[in-house]
Amino acid sequence: MKQSLQLKMGQQLTMTPQLQQAIRLLQLSTIDLQQEIHEFLESNPLLEIDDEENASESTQNELNSESDQKKQEDLNHQNQEEAKLESEWTDNIPEELSIDSSWEDTFQSSAAVSDSQSFEGDFDFESRNSAAESIQDHLIWQLNLTTMSDRDLEIAYSFIESVQPDGYLSTPINEIWVSLQEHIDDLEEDEILAVQHRLQRFDPIGVCSVDLRECLLVQLEAYSAHPLYKNTRLVVDQYLHLLGNRDFAQLCRRAKLKEDTLKEVIQLIQQLNPRPGSLIDVDDTDYVIPDVSVKKKNGVWQVELNNDALPPVKINKAYSTIASTLKNTEDATYIKNSLQEAKWFIKSLQSRNETLLKVASCIVKKQIDFFELGEEAMKPMVLHDVAEEVGMHESTISRVTTQKYMHTPKGIFELKYFFSSHVNTASGDGCSSTAIRAMIKKLVADEPAKKPLSDNKLATILEEQGINVARRTVAKYREAMNIPPSNERKRLV
Repeated sequence: MKQSLQLKMGQQLTMTPQLQQAIRLLQLSTIDLQQEIHEFLESNPLLEIDDEENASESTQNELNSESDQKKQEDLNHQNQEEAKLESEWTDNIPEELSIDSSWEDTFQSSAAVSDSQSFEGDFDFESRNSAAESIQDHLIWQLNLTTMSDRDLEIAYSFIESVQPDGYLSTPINEIWVSLQEHIDDLEEDEILAVQHRLQRFDPIGVCSVDLRECLLVQLEAYSAHPLYKNTRLVVDQYLHLLGNRDFAQLCRRAKLKEDTLKEVIQLIQQLNPRPGSLIDVDDTDYVIPDVSVKKKNGVWQVELNNDALPPVKINKAYSTIASTLKNTEDATYIKNSLQEAKWFIKSLQSRNETLLKVASCIVKKQIDFFELGEEAMKPMVLHDVAEEVGMHESTISRVTTQKYMHTPKGIFELKYFFSSHVNTASGDGCSSTAIRAMIKKLVADEPAKKPLSDNKLATILEEQGINVARRTVAKYREAMNIPPSNERKRLV
């Protein structure tokens, strides 16, 4: 095969480093962006936190109120000199990098922080996230404070190893007994049950139980002086399956209880914890910082950025003004690169804020009925509707609305919450799926306690209101809101 050289011309879309950085900042959440800003502040000496941003207006008013205008003139002259020096230094800095270059190729010195520098100074141990305490750790801590023989301690450790996050045992009692017989001589089942009995009284009460019945019976011991203790223990011990199936009529007949007495028994059972381990194995709380806030002022809904969520940044004037006096080529190049990098970073932050404010304002404009009337007035809206309104691509709208939150008088919502699919109505107008979910939730909240509404009945009621949805659609929306079916919603109280 003969080798040859060929020249071809073509066009190809390539993003500049500035655009790549702007897109990356746009899709970051507020918490991630805070971390990104702090890392950039540590790596780039030309960027600093603007502590005087909020104080500038008060200083300006103070200067204007003085009869002597000399201080104002001196301040203006100083600002002009600094701007002139910075302009002379940055005249030769390109506004954009070549599309075939990368950010790291141009800025290699200011973006790197060595490991030795990151650990200089005092180390803040309190800022490190400690691992959450597990149910096993909590039980072992109590076991170390309990007086037990070595024989019972080995049995107790076997039980604790078998405890699941919800507090129940993952291994049957007889299997634990068989496994311990290999290490403990003449081990009787009564010894196993005696240790389990002690562990079940640890905090939280009811751990190390085999099933729900045993767990609730252990917790009921704390109510032994309650006047309904015997009736409640009877229901939990023998008729728990009837209570789970909401078969209250048969439960009253077999337990020989009146309906009013059964109501009080159920209220007492509801004070118990069916998953005692959940009190210990608590998931880490995810905190949400709103990016924008919506308030009604003078009858008009206004959207504002949450400026307190992100630290204000600016160019360090001390470094930028002395840059022109540097004679060392290496130092001058470093300052020049850091200065342009800082300017692009600030510009990307401003672009992110402008885009976020524009999209949030468009959402409020289209969903004004939601803010006035609530979820039931939500209108169907997709990404294309907002993209067409603000003149952006749908992918940009998707990035802006992901992990961005809006603080409203009705609560904090992710921007994605305001987008929903279209459902046909009898009048021909579209209805939002979010509004239908709100209607279902309201109907379930107002339904009769003894005769809950079935999915078919809910679909019929919605149809009478002009919303045509199938029964399976109602079931899908109900399950998405974690609402149990009608047979499990039946109650006496």
